[in-house]
Amino acid sequence: MLHAMKPVLKADCSAGQSGEAIPFGTAVAKAIALAKPILDSETVSLVGALGRVCAADICSPISLPPFDNSAMDGFAVRTADFDGEGPWTFRVAERVAAGDVRVFENLARRTALRIFTGAPVPWTFDAVVMQERCEQIGDTVTIYERPRRGHHIRFAGEDVSADAELISRGKGLSDRDLTLLAAVGIVDVQVLRKIRIGLLSTGTELKEPGEPLEHGQIYNSNQIMLSSLLAGCPWAEIVDFGMVPDSLRLLKDVVARAVTSCDALVTRGGVSAGEEDHTVVAVQAHGADLDVLNVAIRPGKPLKVGRIRKTLFAGLPGNPNAALIAFRQIVLPALRRLAGLAETQPQWFSAVAGFSCKKRQGRTEFVPVRISGRTERGEPVLEMLERGTAANLMAVALADGIALLPPEAAEITNSMPIRYEPFAT
Repeated sequence: MLHAMKPVLKADCSAGQSGEAIPFGTAVAKAIALAKPILDSETVSLVGALGRVCAADICSPISLPPFDNSAMDGFAVRTADFDGEGPWTFRVAERVAAGDVRVFENLARRTALRIFTGAPVPWTFDAVVMQERCEQIGDTVTIYERPRRGHHIRFAGEDVSADAELISRGKGLSDRDLTLLAAVGIVDVQVLRKIRIGLLSTGTELKEPGEPLEHGQIYNSNQIMLSSLLAGCPWAEIVDFGMVPDSLRLLKDVVARAVTSCDALVTRGGVSAGEEDHTVVAVQAHGADLDVLNVAIRPGKPLKVGRIRKTLFAGLPGNPNAALIAFRQIVLPALRRLAGLAETQPQWFSAVAGFSCKKRQGRTEFVPVRISGRTERGEPVLEMLERGTAANLMAVALADGIALLPPEAAEITNSMPIRYEPFAT
């Protein structure tokens, strides 16, 4: 069940600067408001259109099905030929299979056509009797039930009428959408171009996986996390700016390159208030106007969102779980909006807590959970694996998804209704 977000709010660049954290819903709305959807489009074949964003409403050029056809293997008949009590005997005039383009006219009364599923029904015939209700001997068939008009016929246009809208602008094209477009004969589709998303890791302590670690250093797991998440977004193109040490000069140089080549820049680390946190200063040196600064969530409170001229900017915290939550719940909806998608929010499903815990009122918490059972109504019962710590990774790796603990609650009790986002979505 999809839960709607609050209405988008006008960006307020003073938000969070006083140190007071803003509500989670407000942060999401502000981030989305900062994303200005792209307008550039291109034409691609259906083969390459999966997941791309539809750039214009698409209407059907034909009816579907395009002609009356048989829904069964059987015999095409005219209901007016059935008089008196059955059974009725008809002469079998022709055999009609799928793809037959012949025209049958002026056939004598009490004439039937042997017909197969998908074959066109001649316009003078108005019913099909399934073969299990018939017995054919030679060129005659005995029919044991009186059909009604239209029986076992799929009529032209009963699925899709000509000029009917098939897909609306802003929809991410699914495999079902592409199947429908192919069925009406469409070969190419106009889609919005992919948005270019720059990824940048900051931190002198970071090393690439596979490199030797010295004391005080850690591997850069955030890069693979974000790259993997965005790999499932066919509307995005990733530009990897690598890792930059905690140097204001180097950061400013990389930000300058990103702003000239990307629609969005997502950084990890350097957004807190420490002396070595240079990301905010680096982007402000290029004219960044920052909005969401502190969010009342756990994990993921330190978050910077804004614009560097025409480029959407998101500065994520460096701790992996905090970066994961802030990206999935706040930044990704804004990127979807930037890409032109009409639906920006993740899907949250109803579930019940299989655990109890106390929490701070006014703060939205996200915790990794695993499905431990089902209620009588089929809702998942969730087991909490960990209390939303910012750096620990094992619980998230083992989790089936994320549960949202609402800000108004001071305590989560066993069997309490909560919302759940599966990782698979």
